[in-house]
Formats: sequence, structure tokens, C-alpha cells
Amino acid sequence: MSFFDRYLTLWVALCIVAGIAIGKFAPIVPGTLGKLEYANVSIPIAVLIWIMIFPMMLKIDFRSVVNAVKMPKGLTVTLVTNWLIKPFTMFGIAWLFFFVIYKALIPEEVAKEYLAGAVLLGAAPCTAMVFVWSHLTRGNPAYTLVQVAINDLIIIVAFIPIVTLLLGVSGIAIPWNTLLLSVILFVVIPLVLAIVTRNLVIKKKGLEFFEQVFLKKFTGTTISGLLLTLIIIFSFQGDIIVKNPFNILLIAIPLIIQTVVIFFFAYKWAKKWKLPHDIAAPASLIGASNFFELSVAVAIVLFGLNSGATLATVVGVLVEVPVMLALVRYANKTKY
Repeated sequence: MSFFDRYLTLWVALCIVAGIAIGKFAPIVPGTLGKLEYANVSIPIAVLIWIMIFPMMLKIDFRSVVNAVKMPKGLTVTLVTNWLIKPFTMFGIAWLFFFVIYKALIPEEVAKEYLAGAVLLGAAPCTAMVFVWSHLTRGNPAYTLVQVAINDLIIIVAFIPIVTLLLGVSGIAIPWNTLLLSVILFVVIPLVLAIVTRNLVIKKKGLEFFEQVFLKKFTGTTISGLLLTLIIIFSFQGDIIVKNPFNILLIAIPLIIQTVVIFFFAYKWAKKWKLPHDIAAPASLIGASNFFELSVAVAIVLFGLNSGATLATVVGVLVEVPVMLALVRYANKTKY
């Protein structure tokens, strides 16, 4: 590994601190960037996510997507973990902490809002960032694309019923424009660009040039995009984080436990079924991470910008990257 890759966790921590500092001491920066959004989706972040996932999508030989669909065990691990296990373990763990362990620390009404935010996170598996986690574990890119596509379809029909069931919140109005725009920006557009670019380069220069020369031009692009994305995300949330340090710690603990539990559930299941590592790693990581863009947007629509539910979804963003990097490292160390 290069020096940069070896200390990625350190660079992530520094970028988070830098983002929070910018949000606190130079609010004009996130204020200006925050205006560049549509349907609660930040256009600058969308561009950086393209930078992160475009190189991975370039590597996909789209004939291999057909083979990825023929891997039912990997998709079974992903779908069962994401939709039959994760939302309910999130509810159970969050309820235990917010209503039992923290009973003397936070009021019941606040606990209800924190629980709502946690459930919104648990009901929305990752769409964009999973490409990064898959890249870092050398996951099968075609399989990752297939599992993301299937999850996006399931979110459309399952998100509202699951949240309604777990929270008993009636009249939930999912911001469809946020969901659909996120799918278009984070999956469809970079995927189409990758298909066109791959075909043009191979047609003009050949497959060997594409694999040995062209792809190497994007070395480090994914990680650079990740770090810049973190700075912007945390500059948006810097003031909230600084004002609620103790509550953020309280919220973070059950979210971290949930992430680790879900990862190991799927990872051990994949091992029991003897799945190859490039399938097992992304299958486990997609359930552990969250579609936080959708979760934050829905929390704001349902409960308001300054609610405990919105704060909980923001904390989900805060803890996800460091925890996911630790799980990526574990997955890489146990590859063999």
C-alpha cells in the first residue's frame, strides 16, 4: 500500500475536523455551497460522488453483469440482511439504548425522535458510498452494481411500509424527488458515462491500452473524492455537531453497534456459504452502511431541520465513514 492509502483513516479524521471547523468558523462556505442543491440533494456532493465511483464503474465489463445476476447466494445475503434483518435490529438496538440505558439521561420525547432518526437510517441501505467500500476491498464491481440496482428498486416499495411499521408514523410522505434524483445522480449518470467512455477508449485504443494505461490515470481519484466529500458534508453539519457533543456521543454508540452487528452477520453468513471474498465483502458492507442522503432528507421533511430525528441521521453520517473504514480493513485482513 502507498503511504497515502496506509494512513487513510488519519486523512479521513483530518478531513472531518476540517469540515466541522469550516462549518463553525467560515459558515459562508457551506452557506454558498448549500444553495447549489435540488430536492435536498447537494450538487457539489453529487459531482464528488461521480469522481469517487466513476473509476470503479469504468472497470465493469458489462457482459459480467449477467454473470453477477447468476450469483443468487451473494444477492440473498445482501437482500435478507438489508431488508429482513437490518431495519429491525436497528429499531431494537436504538430502542434499548434510548429508552432503557439512557432513560435517566434524555427525556422520552427526545428519545422518540432519536429512535425515529435511527430507524430512517436502518430502512435505507447504501446506494453511492458502497461503491467506495467495494473498491477498497477489491470487490466484484459488476456484482456491486447489481446489488445497488436491486436495492434501489426495493427502496421504492419497501421504505415507507418499514418506517410506518416500526415507528407507527402515519401519513409518511417520502420525498420522491430526493429518492429518484439520488438514484439518477449517483448511479445512472456515472454508469452511462462509464459505459460510453469504456466503449470509446477500447474501440479506439484497444483493451490492453484501456486496462494498462487509461485506468491507471484514475489512481487515487476515488480516495480524493471521498476526502473532499467529507469536508463538504461536515462543513454543512459543523455547527450542529459542535452544539450537541454529548448527545452526539449518546446517539453514536447504538449506531456503531448496529453497523458492526450487521456487517458481521452478513460476513459470517457469506463465509458459511463459502462465497468468494470479492462477493462477500460488498455484500456485507452495503448492509452496514446507509443511504444517508435519503435518511436526512426524510427526517427534515417529517420532523423538521432542528429535530432530534434529523440530528440522529446526521450522526449516522458522522460515524459511518470511520467505522466503515475499520470494517474494510478487517475484510481485507481476512481475505484469505
